[in-house]
Amino acid sequence: MNKRSDFSRDKFLELYRKLMTIRRFEEKVDEFFRQGKVVGAVHTSVGQEAVAVGVGEALEKKDVVIATHRGHAHCLMRGAELKPMMAELFGKATGLCKGKGGSMHIVDVKNGMLGAMGIVGEGMPIAAGVGLAIKMQKTGQVCVCFFGDNASNGGPFHESHNVSSLWKLPVVFVSENNLYGISVSAKKSTSIEDIADRAKGYGIPGVVVDGMDVLAVCRAAKEAVERARRGEGPSLLECKTYRFLGHSRGDPPYGPYRTKEELDSWKKRDARLLLIKQGGLTPEEVARIDQEVSEAIEEAVRYADESPQPDIQVALQDIYA
Repeated sequence: MNKRSDFSRDKFLELYRKLMTIRRFEEKVDEFFRQGKVVGAVHTSVGQEAVAVGVGEALEKKDVVIATHRGHAHCLMRGAELKPMMAELFGKATGLCKGKGGSMHIVDVKNGMLGAMGIVGEGMPIAAGVGLAIKMQKTGQVCVCFFGDNASNGGPFHESHNVSSLWKLPVVFVSENNLYGISVSAKKSTSIEDIADRAKGYGIPGVVVDGMDVLAVCRAAKEAVERARRGEGPSLLECKTYRFLGHSRGDPPYGPYRTKEELDSWKKRDARLLLIKQGGLTPEEVARIDQEVSEAIEEAVRYADESPQPDIQVALQDIYA
């Protein structure tokens, strides 16, 4: 979609800054993961940023989000600060979760980020529970739940969509369909081409969105969020997107399960390039924001590097047994 929106120039600049903040953060995390500074499993979303930015633009401050194991972008789009984010991934005491959550379990409740979920599909039944709580407490909030394409093939997907539709819960389910579940193509694991078609089985709207277009994602998300807030129940958004880096643990961006030609074709549709075109951003504006974002990321790295390790005495604090 190349259509311009009614966004102001300042809004386009803001969206570009958000997108690049996610990208530069993820690139830096990938760099340090390869160096061994970031431990555990790490899943970056370079290439998929338009989904988080577009959905985030449709939400109010009071709304809440549940993310996947690939959840850094979702945390940042809700307003998490770079320094404690980076410190958390470094396992430091100054991290968002005191260094205990790491990449796959990062949480920032005060900003409406209820948590990244390490188990595939785990977030959907939790989102249904959050939606029920919102409805019972009449807070007027909306819960957005992100999940990957392969999660649509598990039981939690169907159970969560069924009960959310039945009870008209204020939940928006967002499938970030990057075409692969680890290394398995969705064509080999999913019986239909569009995951959004499964919404028909639960009597709710199902929409396919260009997940490389911030504006397209934002438009679709706003409709779904407004519907949920009116008490009309959930929606299913399928954002067709692509990750430019490997799945995790340092695997290469292409091969053996996808080709360089496929990766290159998706890079031509880079959300960054499209947003620059849609907003008519100048090379000078782009360069300035890129520089400012890079400096902010480096400052966050210094903060994380200099932060103390967690004290062994607090190891069992904040833990449910």
